[in-house]
Amino acid sequence: MKEILLRQKQVLFFIIAGGLSAIVEIGSFKMFSTSLPHFFARETNFYGVHYPLSNIFSTSCGIITNYFLSIWFVFERGKHSKKKEFVYFMVVSFFSTLLSLAFFQIFYSFIFKDNINLFFYTLSPEMVSKIAAILLVSILNYSVKKKVIFNG
Repeated sequence: MKEILLRQKQVLFFIIAGGLSAIVEIGSFKMFSTSLPHFFARETNFYGVHYPLSNIFSTSCGIITNYFLSIWFVFERGKHSKKKEFVYFMVVSFFSTLLSLAFFQIFYSFIFKDNINLFFYTLSPEMVSKIAAILLVSILNYSVKKKVIFNG
């Protein structure tokens, strides 16, 4: 088991960094999705798009957290300069954000309609949709970031 973990250290660190980034993203989504509707009434449904600002702001928080965790703990420096690496990371993250927003809308509009009771906490359809979108997009993110940005 220890040998498997050592060989898969990068994947393990990516999962840990992704988990920490997801906690930041989900926590900030909860904060934004409960506070922003008080200031922007259309936040809950902006022409059929649910929680657009909450999603964008929380995803940005998660991306920034993930960038720093990735360069500190997950990936080794690639052949790109720090500036290019950051730009590539942000471009990939931008497209990941669009994909995450699309998945969130699909999940929230069609799949997750009811609260999920975990006995100690109840997850709203918004939160379950956000978590599911993060999980799907993170698989793609690892592959692209490893192969394109950090030349793994």
